[in-house]
Amino acid sequence: MTRPVRIEVEAAGQLGHVFASRRPSDDGPAAPAVVLIHGIGVSHRYLRRLHRFLAQSADTYSIDLPGFGGTPTPAHTLTAAEQARYVLGAMEELGVPEFVVVGHSMGAQFAVETALQQPSRVPHVVLMGPVVNDRRSSVAQQALDLGRDCLFYESPSSNALVVTDYFRCGPLWYLKNLRVMMDYRIEERIGAVAAPVLVIRGGNDPVAPLDWCRRLAARAAAAEVVEIEGTGHVVQHNRAAQVCEAILAFAGIAAAGTEPQDSAA
Repeated sequence: MTRPVRIEVEAAGQLGHVFASRRPSDDGPAAPAVVLIHGIGVSHRYLRRLHRFLAQSADTYSIDLPGFGGTPTPAHTLTAAEQARYVLGAMEELGVPEFVVVGHSMGAQFAVETALQQPSRVPHVVLMGPVVNDRRSSVAQQALDLGRDCLFYESPSSNALVVTDYFRCGPLWYLKNLRVMMDYRIEERIGAVAAPVLVIRGGNDPVAPLDWCRRLAARAAAAEVVEIEGTGHVVQHNRAAQVCEAILAFAGIAAAGTEPQDSAA
């Protein structure tokens, strides 16, 4: 597979990056595209392993949202709804009318908003390690849970990706977006999502514990929870093959005959 093509895309008045992997037109019947959305402070980089697996079976797009991953910082802090408008606009600019939306952590909030704004374009929604757990809803509790995850349940490579992206994001922009994340009530918004929802969590994830994921799924019109053992919050990096398999099965996308192997952590 060739490396994803980096495309600068302006949409909804903002500038971001899209990393696109498109399968050849003669590679069998077209499958729904998959769009990957990162969480707070980070970028497409911790989605690269999952992107690589998914791209064997479907056109796959990873986004660096406005203000993240080296993209220009917007003039004001964007709400979850505004970030979703960017996602929808960017995909429209690239000629992708319909797609499975996959969000990690705060990206799960953006994924829900994407599905709510244009439900006809989003047939399936995948939420990986969704936030914010309504029983751990203070900044201090979230910081404690994230710290436990980094110390005990993440690989060195996932920690390196996250920490370096946090530095690139910068503390001011991070803190502005933290308030957006903490104020967003995903448990109240998910009930209006028409598409079926898959909630994926790492079996050791203290940020998105099992009881929270089950309660969140119970509020959706149609949802299921998949737990992947032996990893923490950044499940899509540390268990990319298993996460890919779960997404493909959920979205009804036929898996390619051969897939790349996870690289060493």
